[in-house]
Amino acid sequence: MVPAVLAEDRLCVLHYTLFIEQECAEIRRETALGTTPHERQAEFMERISKRGESLVQVATGGYTMSDEIKARILSTLLTLMNCRENMDRAAMRQSALRRFVG
Repeated sequence: MVPAVLAEDRLCVLHYTLFIEQECAEIRRETALGTTPHERQAEFMERISKRGESLVQVATGGYTMSDEIKARILSTLLTLMNCRENMDRAAMRQSALRRFVG
């Protein structure tokens, strides 16, 4: 069953969480060096927020879910938070390097 929140994505909860985790890995790879343009970072932040909001709506929407799916949702929310934190750290490292080098 696909919750209404995920109907646009045409993915069940399990596949949606797998998709998000893959997307976060791609974001981390792209932003790891801290050289990602601000516009692209903003796009990633928006995407992370949107994915998190969708997961929270699924989790609190009253859908019947197994404990495994509930745990998967929580794990994926943690993945989103870690992805955001990794982006922030990479940007701070790059900013610090610019101050010291030039």
